[in-house]
Amino acid sequence: MTPRIVVAGATSFYLSVGVHEFPVHYRPTCTPRWLSGGVSGAAAHIASTLHTLGGSIRLCTVVGSDLVGAGIRAELDKNGLLGPGVITSENSSTGVVLVGPDGRRMGYPHLAPVNNVAYPFDVLASQSRGAELLVLTNAKFVRPLVAPAAELGVPIAVDAHLIGDTADPYNVPWLRAAHILFCSDERLPVAPRQWIAEIFDRYPRCAVVGVGMGARGAVVGLRNRRLVTVEAVTPRGVINTTGAGDALFATFLHFWVSTGDPVQALQAAVLNAGWKIGHRTPASVSLSLPELRASPPPPTTVESW
Repeated sequence: MTPRIVVAGATSFYLSVGVHEFPVHYRPTCTPRWLSGGVSGAAAHIASTLHTLGGSIRLCTVVGSDLVGAGIRAELDKNGLLGPGVITSENSSTGVVLVGPDGRRMGYPHLAPVNNVAYPFDVLASQSRGAELLVLTNAKFVRPLVAPAAELGVPIAVDAHLIGDTADPYNVPWLRAAHILFCSDERLPVAPRQWIAEIFDRYPRCAVVGVGMGARGAVVGLRNRRLVTVEAVTPRGVINTTGAGDALFATFLHFWVSTGDPVQALQAAVLNAGWKIGHRTPASVSLSLPELRASPPPPTTVESW
């Protein structure tokens, strides 16, 4: 089965800079350990990962008419992601990520050029026809689209990233609309298991909740009280953890839509995310579907919550 998935959100050009340590101490000039650039942003990374896995992906994003935008469009075109859902603004979003020797990252996303763009809902609706899943990232320009998108009849998947409150004012529209909800555990006020239960209690539309736990792997809870935990693996070591959550989320979605099996989906997701962070620019690389299927699954626990 080839999943037909729409992804809406930011596409940016990012510079990743290898710094010598955190905190970064002031110097007039400092040679980085390494420096690499490429097209990323949550929506672009998710869409690229899904495309590599064999999905039929439609990207709804905003790209500037500037020099940076020309490069972004060329990269999207090369990767089969440039289509009617890519609309034009005056300037493109960009960003810088500082990466420590242990792979920890500190991001500086500059989304101001696209934050207030009024993305046409009719374009999103048109791109969503015949889709099996609609991925709505929590980019600012996507927020006005969430409520009407929930009426399209297409299941919605959301990654709330660094959330710490089940009633977070900014993210509430996405939380209400989500059938599948992922986030990081970095700011959770409770253990992931309790967070999952609280989300199910508060948001009846949600059927699947996933939490990325970094070096401890990831966990997914289902409304039928099934809980799947997969331990982290890093086949190539850890160089840059930027976008690990996007990779986890995207890979899970591909396998979930294709198979409906949460165990296989989370095992593949943890493996792909762990493999990608062994590269200086994780958004530029991804395991293929045959490579994932040929890899041994990470240690896994299935229980009731």
